[in-house]
Amino acid sequence: MSGRRLWRGIIVALVAIGVIVVAGVVWIAGGPGPMDFAGGRKVALADYRAANPTGVPAELAQADPVKRGDYLARAADCLVCHTAPGGKEYAGGLGFKLPFGTLYSTNITPDKDTGIGNYSDRDFLNALHRGIRRDGARLYPAMPYTSYTYISDEDALAIKAYLFSLPAAHATAPANTLFFPFNQRWAMMVWSALFNPDTRFEPDFSNSPEWNRGAYLAEALAHCGECHTPRNLAFALNNRQKFAGAVTAGWRAFNISSDKATGVGAWRDDDLITYLSTGHAAGHGTASGPMGEAVDHSLSQFAPEDIRAIVAYLRSVPAIASTDLPATLAPPAPASHKDGAKEASAAEARGKMVFEGACVSCHDWSGQSPVSPFATLTGAGAVNDPGATNVAQIVISGTKRRTPDGMLSMPAFGKAYSDEEIAAVANYVTARFGAKGSKLTAKDVAELREQASQ
Repeated sequence: MSGRRLWRGIIVALVAIGVIVVAGVVWIAGGPGPMDFAGGRKVALADYRAANPTGVPAELAQADPVKRGDYLARAADCLVCHTAPGGKEYAGGLGFKLPFGTLYSTNITPDKDTGIGNYSDRDFLNALHRGIRRDGARLYPAMPYTSYTYISDEDALAIKAYLFSLPAAHATAPANTLFFPFNQRWAMMVWSALFNPDTRFEPDFSNSPEWNRGAYLAEALAHCGECHTPRNLAFALNNRQKFAGAVTAGWRAFNISSDKATGVGAWRDDDLITYLSTGHAAGHGTASGPMGEAVDHSLSQFAPEDIRAIVAYLRSVPAIASTDLPATLAPPAPASHKDGAKEASAAEARGKMVFEGACVSCHDWSGQSPVSPFATLTGAGAVNDPGATNVAQIVISGTKRRTPDGMLSMPAFGKAYSDEEIAAVANYVTARFGAKGSKLTAKDVAELREQASQ
């Protein structure tokens, strides 16, 4: 009897575990879609009687497919991900560091051997919407097809027309280095069945045409959630925490929900418009890393009405607080280095020494740059992040930004300073110019170097 009871208990436990696992999968896979928070009545695009939210701005509406595709490809930020440092544009080879290996972007020029020159319209739509290559193999969701699935067929084929108008570049991407089981492409069939809705954009009848245009741009083309929305255990977007911020490729994408303390809810419309258009807004800092690239190669080339539409959409995203960020940003630091944050250890003194030698001429002891507003630290999210992720990455990698006055660069100091020195200066910067000092270690900096390296 005792043996039977034992086996019965084991079976009951296994069934219970199975139920919990299934329930967990259902809960994760059954999460809300990116626009479900609005709760309005959606209609098929063909049945929507207001201004068409897809396509290009009015000034390009009568342009040929190649010209329309040029605008849409820039809106979708294709160039950045499909161009390796020093490589030909759109020829692929850019590496994406993931927790389970490195993925390399593919060649999307019209080269017939190494690019997409043999892709039919249906092949292209399958890749963009469903993550399926011409040979039937599954794409990894580093290619954001779960966002691109919302792009209309017409817009997708205009992008194809533009890509096919480019010079063909013969370039084969390096082999991916994913380890088992993540190197099994067939598993993406199951993943896609759970997390790719494979549906085109449906306007929300209860919201304005401007809101719908902003939703289409933010969710389908610009795919903002791919960086700004946290991921669940299956590495799919967790829209229960929509736009709450996340760390991707070693950089922090900040909270862009309507939360007033840690999101963009308290930003003025003009500040948001300026930030998206130029990558800088006074009192809010300057975009660097992946966001800087997105601004320079994509958002800065949007029509003004499209930027306003994105802002209108962002305003409607429910507020979600980032509990690890301060509710109030730090004011300007004192003008004298003798005032403000005090060094209480050798490491902190080292951080001040590095700042004095490499940073103060551009950023000043007050954080108010004498060189350019783009270099002002006061109010920046990066220096007010106690994790100091982006501060460390900017020191390591530097930054190059297109400004209204021309190109502005900060040199990379990753080779000039050790992990200990970079950790020390990052901790000093967040303590002096932010609301709370960070506690980065040399090990943290080494890991950040690895995540961002390509």
